[in-house]
Parts: sequence; C-alpha cells; structure tokens
Amino acid sequence: MSILNLPFAGLELGFAVTLACSLLLVLTTRWHGRYSLDATHGVQKFHITPTPRVGGAAIMLGLWLSLGVLTPEQQDLLLPVLVAAMPAFVFGLAEDLTRNVSVRARLLATMASGVCCWGLTGVTLLRIGVEPLDMLLSWLPVSVLFTAFAVGGVANAVNIIDGFNGLASGTVLIGMAALGVLAQDAGDATLAQLCFTVCAVTAGFFVVNFPFGKLFLGDGGAYLLGFLLAWLSVMLVYRNPGVSPWAPLLACAYPIFETVFTIVRRLWCRRHPGHPDSWHLHSLVKTAVAARYFRALPAPLRNACVSPFSWAVALVPAMMAVRFANVPEALLQGVLASFLLYLSVYAFVVSAWWARRRRMQRPLQVPLADISLEPGNSSFIGRGL
Repeated sequence: MSILNLPFAGLELGFAVTLACSLLLVLTTRWHGRYSLDATHGVQKFHITPTPRVGGAAIMLGLWLSLGVLTPEQQDLLLPVLVAAMPAFVFGLAEDLTRNVSVRARLLATMASGVCCWGLTGVTLLRIGVEPLDMLLSWLPVSVLFTAFAVGGVANAVNIIDGFNGLASGTVLIGMAALGVLAQDAGDATLAQLCFTVCAVTAGFFVVNFPFGKLFLGDGGAYLLGFLLAWLSVMLVYRNPGVSPWAPLLACAYPIFETVFTIVRRLWCRRHPGHPDSWHLHSLVKTAVAARYFRALPAPLRNACVSPFSWAVALVPAMMAVRFANVPEALLQGVLASFLLYLSVYAFVVSAWWARRRRMQRPLQVPLADISLEPGNSSFIGRGL
C-alpha cells in the first residue's frame, strides 16, 4: 500500500486541534500564567520572556481527538498506548505547573508507563540483535523490565534535548517520520499511519513553538512525545520480525547519544548524572555558533537558529535507518558512525567555544567542569533538563 492511499483524516484533525489548542494556550496566558509560565533565570534558561510551558496538553488533546477518526485497527493500537502514557504525561505536567516533582519520580513514571503499556498490549522487546541478551529477553520478567527501562530512557532523553525553539519537537518529527517509513516499507500500514498521525499532531505544536517560541513543550510534552517515539519503536520491531532492532535505535539516535554522553561526562567530572548544566551540544551551539554568527537577529530567532544544527545530527542516523532497515551489519556500523559524528560535532563546537573565549580575552578562572554549574554565570544560561 502506498503512503498516498492511507486515510489522512487523523492527520488533518490532529494537526488542526493541536494547532488551535496551542494558540489558545498562548492567547490565554494571563489566566494560567501564574502556574504555567517558565521563568527566565536558571542554569538552562536561554529565553528572555516568560513563556507558557504546557504545550504537552495541546499535543495530548490532539492525539485523543484524532483517535476518534482512525480506523478500528489503528484505534486498537493507539488507545492502549495513550492510556499507558498518562503516568509519564501527568508527572511531567505536574512538574510544569508546580516545579516540585523530582527527576527520579518522573523517570519512574515514564518507566511505569512502559510497564502499563506491556500490561495493556502484551508487547515487549524480545530481541535487540545481540545473542546473549536476546536469550535473556526470552524470559518475560527481564523483557518487561528491559522494555520499561528503554522506553523510560528515550522519554527522558527527549526531555534532555528540549532546550531551544523547535529542537525536541523537530527531532521527534524526524524520528517518527523515519519509523513511519520503516513501517510502511515493512508492509505495516496500520503502524505507519499511527506514526504519521503523531507527526501531524506534533507539527501542530511545532509551528507555534518554532521559530518564535510562543509556547514551550514542557516536561509533560517532552515525556509524552519521547514515550510515543520509544513505544512505537518497540511495536515496529515486535510486529515486523524483518526489521532489525538497530533501525529504530538509529531513528531515535540523537537524543539517546546526548543522554549517554551527558551521563558519562557528568560522572567523569564527578557530578551527579541528574544535575543540570549547560554543556549539552545544543547549549554549546548557542554560545559558540549562534551567539557569534546570528547575533544581529532578535533573541527568539537567535535561539531558534540552534535547532537546525541538532536536526542535522538527528537526520543522518534516521536516514541510515531507512536506507539499511534490513541489513543489521550496516545498521550497527551506522550506530557507530553516527555516534562518532555526534562526538565530532561536539568536539568542533567545544573548540569553537574555546576560540571565542580566547578572542574575547576573558580567561577562565575555574575548571571547565565547574563553569556551567555557577548559577550566576549568565554566559552559560540555557533551558530544559
């Protein structure tokens, strides 16, 4: 079946509802702003105007309303996923509104969503292409726990890269579109339609968020989109044995690489893995590239200029996933090559940052690992965890 023959009612309604709801949230900020506005101060804050960070609510509403116009087969797949996503979404939204939900609680909520989804669908990761681990995954408790951990990890990874206008939602659009093409090529038109529906709903929020940043995704939206990206990846491999597990991994590669490297970097610097800092790739692109080459632009547009650099890092592995979906050896090489690409870009941006510091003739007085953790250092302020 061609993509053009798929029913598009869910896509159109999902996009329209999410766009309308996103605009409504922006226009009614004076009524909910005391709870929903994101402050402009903090280690990871780049925006200069308090902005509502409850875009996840618009996305959730768009998903639920688009569910009503999907085919029965698509509804049977999407309904339990939306129900299971509620713990991740609710805990994230609670953090958006109260700023009082711990990182651990949100991580456990995303993992709980994974366990709930297994309970509702019976779907788990049964293979990852590594023989000893595949043997362990044949035991159901191990498979369920591993699936929950993987899903929770991807959900939190999307939240980590939620740092600039359009960054997280654009990355999810790339990954979800790659999953849709993979499902379509595997003959799974039902799952492909779900992926494209999520793309349409995400796009409804994206046009309000990028480039001017009128509405932020928030933790609720980031966890929701991350959970959907992860679980549809699991479903793709479960429903289509011919698709290598490495293909959806590549589709989700950029946020995963960012998270793994961030944890290793913080441990290396003897920092808590969950402690926020501004040494993410996107933060460095802002201070080393956007602040220099796009300084003539207004602040929201200057912040938005960061996202295309990160989208490029996400697009390369996603294209590899589509191109080599049924060639595990090529996919494994693609994972390694993509991670090397990420590290190379990171090293290049760090070098550019150091060069800019030298040009400004402002020598550092503290070790590199400590700079980003100084709350009063406005040169290294970013947004998102």
